[in-house]
Amino acid sequence: VTNFKMPEDFESILNKQVIGPTTQKLIKSDFPEQSFKPKVQIAFQRLPGQCPREIAVERRRRLYLTFDIAQLLKRKGIDSNDLMPKHNYPDNMPTLEKKDPVFPTYLPLQVFDNTEYDCRTPEEWISLGLEPGSHDRKPVPGKALLPTDDVLGHDDPKSQKLIYTWTDVGVLDYDKETMLYLVHKTDKNGLVRDEEGKPILNGGMTPEG
Repeated sequence: VTNFKMPEDFESILNKQVIGPTTQKLIKSDFPEQSFKPKVQIAFQRLPGQCPREIAVERRRRLYLTFDIAQLLKRKGIDSNDLMPKHNYPDNMPTLEKKDPVFPTYLPLQVFDNTEYDCRTPEEWISLGLEPGSHDRKPVPGKALLPTDDVLGHDDPKSQKLIYTWTDVGVLDYDKETMLYLVHKTDKNGLVRDEEGKPILNGGMTPEG
C-alpha cells in the first residue's frame, strides 16, 4: 500500500482537461466588464412579456461588436488615412486644371466634433473604468485614429510619410481644457501595459505624482 502522491504540475494537468464549453473567462483583459456594456434607456423593472433589461443590453452589445468604423467609412468611400491633415508642399499644390488631383485635407477632425448626440459625457466614459469596491481606475476600451509609426507620429504628426489607421486603445484620461482624450495602444494580446509590463491604472498617474 502506498500513499497517493499529487503531481507537482497538478494545476496544469487540470487545465488541459477541457471537457466542454465553460462560462469561465479564459481571455485576460485590462478593461472592466461594465466598460463593454452599452447604455440603454430601459426601465430596470419590466412588465411580464416585455424584453428584460439584461437581454436588451446583451443584444445591443453583440450588435455593436459587428460594427467596424474602418469598414463603415470605406462603404461611404472615405479613406481613413485621408482624415488626418498632412503638410502641403509647394510642388504638390493642386491648380484649377481638370487633370489635377483633389485638394488635400487641411481641416482637423476637431472642427467636425459634435457631442449633441453622444450617449455619455466624457466624464461618464472615463468613470466606466471604476469597478465596484476598487479605488483604481482601469482603462476604457476604444478606437483611435493613430499613425502606424509611433516615433515619427510624435515628432511630426502631419508628415506625408505617415499612414493613419484605426487602432485598439485604452482610454486613460480626459482633458477638459483641450477636450482631448489620453489613449494608450493595446499590445498584441489586447492589454494596456506600461514599459515594465504592468497594467496602467488611474490614467498613468503614479503614487509619486
